[in-house]
Amino acid sequence: MSAAPVRRWPLTAVLTANAISATGRTLSLIGIPWFVLQTTGSAGRAGVVAFCATLPVVLAALIGGPVIDRIGRRRVSIASDLLCAFSVGAIPLLHRADALPFWTLCALVALHGLAHTPGDTARYVLVPDLAEHAGTSLTRAASLFDAVERGARMLGAALAGLVIALLGAEVALLLDALTFLLSAVLIGTGLRGVRGAEPVKDLAPVSLRVYGAELREGYAYLAHTRLLAAVVLMVMFMNGIDQGWNAVLLPVHAERNLGGAAELGLVTAAFGAGGLLGALLYGAVGHRFRRRTVLAVAVLLCGAPRFAVAGLTDSTVALAVVMAAAGVAGGTINPILTTVMYERVPDGLRSRVAGAMTAGCELTMPLGGLTAGLLVEGAGPTSALLLMGGAYLLATLSPVLLPVWRQLDTAARPDDPTDVSGPAPRPPAPAPSTTTPRPSES
Repeated sequence: MSAAPVRRWPLTAVLTANAISATGRTLSLIGIPWFVLQTTGSAGRAGVVAFCATLPVVLAALIGGPVIDRIGRRRVSIASDLLCAFSVGAIPLLHRADALPFWTLCALVALHGLAHTPGDTARYVLVPDLAEHAGTSLTRAASLFDAVERGARMLGAALAGLVIALLGAEVALLLDALTFLLSAVLIGTGLRGVRGAEPVKDLAPVSLRVYGAELREGYAYLAHTRLLAAVVLMVMFMNGIDQGWNAVLLPVHAERNLGGAAELGLVTAAFGAGGLLGALLYGAVGHRFRRRTVLAVAVLLCGAPRFAVAGLTDSTVALAVVMAAAGVAGGTINPILTTVMYERVPDGLRSRVAGAMTAGCELTMPLGGLTAGLLVEGAGPTSALLLMGGAYLLATLSPVLLPVWRQLDTAARPDDPTDVSGPAPRPPAPAPSTTTPRPSES
């Protein structure tokens, strides 16, 4: 039998679409908190907006896995991009028309959060298929996928600082809407003919019972795979605290102590540049090192030091240097965790398990932004930074202290009794009427 022809365009199209939309998402990551601070002057309201933006993310991840398989990864990604373009683009347009009360802003960011998670998951679970089409290794494709996003975030952060400083946050949000439209076009054209991007044909007709059974399969697989459960637990706390950092703590620190939006863009771009370098380095030489060692060092360096420097100094240069170093460390995390998920989850369950992992990893994000806003209002920015940085440090001690993380350096074998608690996590047998990720950015 002849080998399948190498087709690099689908992987290239997804990487390009991710780069464009990640650039836009960084514009709104900086632009929305800045917009709220500038229009309301309240860190507490910035926290409320962050809560509204992230709670639907968790809800979408909780129930979205089976939907992605039935509708098709390509269609879900396109619909996600179009809804995101509408929700983020409406904010500046309604504000210009003096028709944007606070509840409408909260509703629009909630719609954005609800829409973007299924699209992200759909593209994420396609990486093994795209790597096979392109004739490249899974580890290299996962590292490239992460590196492209991180490079785009670096560009987006620098662009956001300039655009907000020169033209205002509203223009940054309009540019973000445009990036989602471009991403939809690329996904629509680039994934034609990719079998893994189309709806799964042999699924049973939709019913609440079947849908619930499929949803439970993903959560059961995750619950019985101790390593993946440990990943979700650690990243859940990291993501919650990072949401407080991105949505409240860093914008408030930049506004009050660093000088403004340009400085905010600079330090965020430094983190993105470091992340790009870290992901590329891991893709090139990461296979030479033990995964657990790299991950344990990376999670300790990527989080708590930023909070400490921001809490104890008002120096933009010092924070930018620490952010760059934290980015290099952080750039190795997602390639490791992504590869582990791809290795240990069969393709038939990948959308469901990735959805379950995303839901778990993002479970604390709504509380992270809200908690940060309340801490700033009640205890002040410095205390808020140090308290949340201390919590981050405790969360990232897990790979050092818990034996389950040793499994990072063992092959995933379906009948390896050390891989799971209890029975090994095999693909579930078909139910009578049926036939049978991703941790968020830390």
